[in-house]
Amino acid sequence: MKKPFLLFSVICILFFTSCQQEKPLDPLFQDALENGYLAHEGFSRCLDFVNSWLEYADLETGLIPRNLHESKDFWNAKDAAADNYPFMVLTAALLDRDLYEGKMKAILETEQRLTNRWDRLPDDWSFSKKGFMAENLRKDEIIFGASEYVKDGLLPLTEYIGKTAWSQRMIDILDDIWKNAEYESPFGHIPSYNVEVNGELLQALSRVYWMTGEQKYLDWAIRLGDFYLLGENHPTRDQDLIRLRDHGCEIISGLCELYLTTAFANVEKKEAYRKPIYDMLDRILEVGTDEHGLFYNQVNPITGEILDAGIADTWGYTYNAYYSVYMLDGHGPYRDAVLRALNNLNHYEYYDWERGSADGYADAIESALNLYNREKVNEASNWVDSQIQVMWGMQDSAHRANAEAYQNTGIIEGWHGDGNFARTTIMYCLWKTQGTTLSPWSEAVYFGAINDGDGLKMAIFPEADWAGKIHFDHPRHQGIFNLPLDYPRINQFPEWFTVKEEQTYRLHFEQDNKTRNYSGKELIAGIDIRAKANEPVYLTLSPSNKGN
Repeated sequence: MKKPFLLFSVICILFFTSCQQEKPLDPLFQDALENGYLAHEGFSRCLDFVNSWLEYADLETGLIPRNLHESKDFWNAKDAAADNYPFMVLTAALLDRDLYEGKMKAILETEQRLTNRWDRLPDDWSFSKKGFMAENLRKDEIIFGASEYVKDGLLPLTEYIGKTAWSQRMIDILDDIWKNAEYESPFGHIPSYNVEVNGELLQALSRVYWMTGEQKYLDWAIRLGDFYLLGENHPTRDQDLIRLRDHGCEIISGLCELYLTTAFANVEKKEAYRKPIYDMLDRILEVGTDEHGLFYNQVNPITGEILDAGIADTWGYTYNAYYSVYMLDGHGPYRDAVLRALNNLNHYEYYDWERGSADGYADAIESALNLYNREKVNEASNWVDSQIQVMWGMQDSAHRANAEAYQNTGIIEGWHGDGNFARTTIMYCLWKTQGTTLSPWSEAVYFGAINDGDGLKMAIFPEADWAGKIHFDHPRHQGIFNLPLDYPRINQFPEWFTVKEEQTYRLHFEQDNKTRNYSGKELIAGIDIRAKANEPVYLTLSPSNKGN
């Protein structure tokens, strides 16, 4: 997949082009094109992943299996739907619109038609039985799978592509989870006593409340918040075990998302939550971090005993919560804790996350990337660049478990965690393009960008003639979720360079030395670009004084 000779050729073209111009070409364009080389490799790997997995889809239903090993005969919500399928959808949305409008939408329609079992809540579907795996209704399992589908899959998908049939699926599932909330609490019925489920629901409810404006979602979230922060289930005061990695850490971020939400929507409740939130976060920092500031897998927050000294690959998921509270309240020690971790990542090169699994690397890289978006620590940037190569290498046949069983090189490890490989790769690629995208995407076109402090430097190198549009990112946290603050969120696709619809921008075309003015709305919709084979295109975007 790599083309080192191409990169050398591109650099030579940049050099000779700059020599031919009266004004030397800004060397940042070379940096932009090197970013484009990385983005191209990542996007290509994601598309290979999707096409390879589709080869194993059930012939009758089109649904993808849970994995390609012992669970290849069934689809399920908590794995296939939550971790794998949504990032096939996102890959297609970015890189192959026909696939997005075709098979990806068909899978969504089919899984709702076949797998909805408890109102609109899905259950495991057997391909060979052509029916549900379990004879009886397993309510806790269904609630768990539904919450996983929402938080791990539909929520981040909505984060990027906006209001679609997938976001409606998310809302329908949330509504029916709460319609069937059967567990008693002093604050009203809740859907589960499981901290992972409730942490996931807190995250989803907080964002869906802002997206829809419907009070019921905030009310349900507050019911869970009261259960953990005002009742007798405080995560560090009343529990003798807390997981600081996935399958447990979700409650920390979820409670902090609710804390932030109430700061804007229910100030009285925010003040009631303040002390228990700080008690939780302070105690975790006190007993839950190693010498470099990363989190252990499990601790006893009451005694301080380390129950699992492994380092959580999801360390940044928990630090999202700390940084969110810092953004809200300005509490410096929480920012300091994040900076400490980012500055110490060099100690974790080639670390054995998740026993060598690509999924562990995906979560660890995402952890760094999302926080780096807020704090530009060079050590974190360098670490992400080096570790993405390690993760990508796991897709190559020599590094894959059971590689001989796969006919296609896009398979990573043959289980639902392969989707997380694509999720994090897309996050990385969007960093390298600063959120800008091309449509249609082409394997023959290399495109990257870099922020020069005032705007963007962009470089396009086509191996064949190409005509299409370049699209610029917008403040999605406002436009999609209506969030009051762009706080770091689990599985978020960070905003790098965004344009505002009402502002005017200058787009300078280096080749013909012409500058055109565009509104942010036009930039988001896309600007027409034509490029001839092997003739690079260089663009500079900056805000216009007219729009300030």
